[in-house]
Amino acid sequence: MITDEDKERVRQATDVLALVGETVELRQRGNSFWGCCPFHQEKSPSFHVDPQTGLWKCFGCGESGDIFGYVMKRESLEFPDAIRYLADRAGIELQEKRGARRGPRRNRLIEALSAAETYYNTMLLRGRGDGPAAGRKYLGGRGFGAAVCRSWKLGYAPGGGKLVSTLRGQGFTAEELLAADLAVQRNGRLYDRFYERVMFPIHDRQGQTIAFGGRVLDDAKPKYLNTKETPVFHKSKHLFAFDRAKDAMAATGEAIVCEGYTDVIAMHEAGLTQTVAALGTSFSVDHVRAISGFAKRRIICLFDGDAAGQKAAERAVQFMDKTQLEMVCVVLPDNQDPAEYLADHGVEAMRERLAEARPLMDFVFERRLASFDLSVPGQRVAALDSLAEVLVPLRESILLDGYAAQIAQMLGTSTDEVRRRIKDRPVRNRPQEVGQQAPAPASVPATHDIDFAVLSSDERFQVTAERELLALMATAPDALRPHGERMATFTWADPRNETIAWAMLATPEGTSPADVVQAASAVVPEAPRILAGGRIALLESMDIDHKVAFLLDVVELASCKREVQQIRGRLRTLSSAPVGDDSKELFRRATTLQKRIGELTEQLPSVV
Repeated sequence: MITDEDKERVRQATDVLALVGETVELRQRGNSFWGCCPFHQEKSPSFHVDPQTGLWKCFGCGESGDIFGYVMKRESLEFPDAIRYLADRAGIELQEKRGARRGPRRNRLIEALSAAETYYNTMLLRGRGDGPAAGRKYLGGRGFGAAVCRSWKLGYAPGGGKLVSTLRGQGFTAEELLAADLAVQRNGRLYDRFYERVMFPIHDRQGQTIAFGGRVLDDAKPKYLNTKETPVFHKSKHLFAFDRAKDAMAATGEAIVCEGYTDVIAMHEAGLTQTVAALGTSFSVDHVRAISGFAKRRIICLFDGDAAGQKAAERAVQFMDKTQLEMVCVVLPDNQDPAEYLADHGVEAMRERLAEARPLMDFVFERRLASFDLSVPGQRVAALDSLAEVLVPLRESILLDGYAAQIAQMLGTSTDEVRRRIKDRPVRNRPQEVGQQAPAPASVPATHDIDFAVLSSDERFQVTAERELLALMATAPDALRPHGERMATFTWADPRNETIAWAMLATPEGTSPADVVQAASAVVPEAPRILAGGRIALLESMDIDHKVAFLLDVVELASCKREVQQIRGRLRTLSSAPVGDDSKELFRRATTLQKRIGELTEQLPSVV
């Protein structure tokens, strides 16, 4: 618990003009200072700061408060974390009372993480042996030489308990290493949390090391492993490279959001320093709010050119009414990520792509409609349902009428019919990120179970496998959490199954099975029945690790087959037209999927 004395120490050490001036251009008028409000859009300054009292007030939107209230709103923090934020900014060590907050002090965790960053960086740059050499080769292949590795403090984690031994030798306790998620404990012994991975340090806004992302150098899973939630790190609130990007965001008025660490580094090294990345499986509303404190014009979602990038674009739609910034997107061609595109085409070509960014919703609508032949009445109805699904997260937003009218015009129907379809769709309550508590759901209309009699054998098996996967997730959710990134690429046969999966994965690590099922029931009332499982006899002889691997492979296999069928239908509609970019892209995607289908079929039992 933070004492009143510490709170006052932080207040006295914080200059309200300097704090607000980080993001607001203030002009003096008499004894007061005025600027445009950072919390709503305006052209005439109505945001007032009084340096004598340390208070601020916006006469436009009515918001007001002191330095703590300002940080809470700008950084999306709770009150205690706002005090800690300002304490870190002022270099003040808080003497927090034990009781409500247990465990090591915050500053000790940051010191341990900083020491780990130095160790990992030294291992990458100077370490001997196959591991560090492989790390240098991987980063070199991405265009990152020694200078970049030093600048970004990139590293290599050898494992084998070497980090634990080094940090214990520097005086850090086992409790501190566990609380910082630098170590794990098994059978009473400490082991390195990360091993045989290239390490990307994650910093807070002040540049302090608070977490890591580690990438394997082979085909092991998971490909990326992030620090779990700790007292100093919350994935839904932090962004990779935000400390480096915030000034450029303020200067350019825009933020570029990528999907990977190497993409962000490549963009910065090319001079596009307003670039950041989310640190989980998806963008969150807190990320949008954090960016909105600096960028004042637009957010460019720069997605990879694959199916996962297209899904990411759809997930970002839910935040369009949470910010006053324009949300636009760019999807790169040829399935390239930003680092690959920069290497092949250069920064000027990237700038041209960014300049051509399209409104996010226009892009999502176009990609959804590409799967349907609108000259066929039944497909036009299916297209309406598909677009209605996109707008479910905005069903209570004032933006809904405008988008409903846009859909009505595209499909030749009435705006009222579009709104009715949207209202009738079940809520697809994706979490802000895997491991983050999902928001309270809106009411969900009652739905009926799938009629298995009308499904093909492949479809029946996919629905069954999906429900087996959900049943396993309900009993052992922590075993499935590392696979959230993979599951985000699945095309589910039953939309309710996907909703249930994300609701369960959204619960915090360590949540009991009963509470996990309760979270699923909150978004899909019939979840307990769906989670009954027990339909694939082959699973009875498997341990949990083999069950997880088997079911993920089965659901992915069925998902790939489902997507191939959709692509074939789309290609048939294009068969009378010359082969263009759309056809080529569909062929490329189908080829990739067929290759993956072959791999999965070969490794799965013949019963599948």
